[in-house]
Amino acid sequence: MHCVRSITDDLYWIGGNDRRLALFENIHPIEKGVSYNSYLLLDEKTVLFDTVDWAICRQFLENIKAVLGDRTLDYMVINHMEPDHAACIEEIILRYPNIKIICTEKASLFMHQFGFSIDDKVIKVKDGDSMSFGKHNLVFVTAPMVHWPEVMVTYDTTNGVLFSADAFGSFGALDGKLFNDEVNFDRDWIDEARRYYTNIVGKYGPHVQSLLKKAGNLDIKIICPLHGPVWRSDLGYFIDKHDKWSRYEPEEKGVMIVYGTMYGNTEASANYLATKLVEKGMKNVVMYDVSKTHVSYLIAETFKYSHVVLASVTYNLKIYPPMLNYIMDMKALNLQKRTFAIIENGSWTPQSGKLIRELLNEMKEMTILDNDITLTSSMKVEDCDSMDSMADSIIESMK
Repeated sequence: MHCVRSITDDLYWIGGNDRRLALFENIHPIEKGVSYNSYLLLDEKTVLFDTVDWAICRQFLENIKAVLGDRTLDYMVINHMEPDHAACIEEIILRYPNIKIICTEKASLFMHQFGFSIDDKVIKVKDGDSMSFGKHNLVFVTAPMVHWPEVMVTYDTTNGVLFSADAFGSFGALDGKLFNDEVNFDRDWIDEARRYYTNIVGKYGPHVQSLLKKAGNLDIKIICPLHGPVWRSDLGYFIDKHDKWSRYEPEEKGVMIVYGTMYGNTEASANYLATKLVEKGMKNVVMYDVSKTHVSYLIAETFKYSHVVLASVTYNLKIYPPMLNYIMDMKALNLQKRTFAIIENGSWTPQSGKLIRELLNEMKEMTILDNDITLTSSMKVEDCDSMDSMADSIIESMK
């Protein structure tokens, strides 16, 4: 049975949801599922914008048939060649053999790499090229490395719709609610949108900034991403979030304490510091056990908060492995402009703090507070003054 929704008089959402997939890209947990969005325009010519993941291909094909009726499919715009959006290209070609495919030259190359036979069907477009399909005129805007090199976005000058590829997307199944004004986004969606952006696109902030500058010259009224809700109101809210994330600016002044503990002693020291911070007036404090929290959530929260405390046990004279994995993900995703404090623990040769500091010093625009704390096996009464001093230093650095 088909399931579609109208976006404008002649534009339809024809995607679907996957609530069975456990790991997006076989890495990131998606407890709330994910949507795969595709769109179909009915003009003098019919135009399909991207396909979907193989998991929902049957639903997708039923949706296309329901919207087209007796018409055929004339064009398919491929904004992004990642398989969660391009898996069904051959299925479309089999059913609509006369279709023409509009994409960048790099996307055409990727189609060959994935084994698609498309040589006589491709219309290659460059940045700023346009095509008319009746009353609708589309402009193609290249967006390389947001987050693959072949990416483009497509802007409809007739109705102000931006088909934004993976930009402005989010984890989460749609549950029947397609538009941003049909959900409480700030309550139910922003965390998953942040986690999606920071882990999937976060490394490529300068490229996102470039796309935002291009988008600033367009009169955008609706944003149609490949994952998550369609934006038809309050666009500035979501664009501002992406501007901040892509400049690596923290959203909030607050303290994120991430601890790596084996038997609870390092956790106890983290609890003590959190308590002192709150007593001194800093109530925006969150704590995470690095061993129990998937790194994608840690990365998203690190993009959110201005200050991060890393409290780590020493393990085989090195950084505790889950903590090391988290720090290396920070580095890989190009995180910048954060202030760190370091607590190390060790029973015979505490080393984790020195090694953490070395890694942070390799990253861009990181501030590391000077008053590192070294614990031997567990926190003692004599360590309380050092903890108080660290709390004061963190609060002072926020001014």
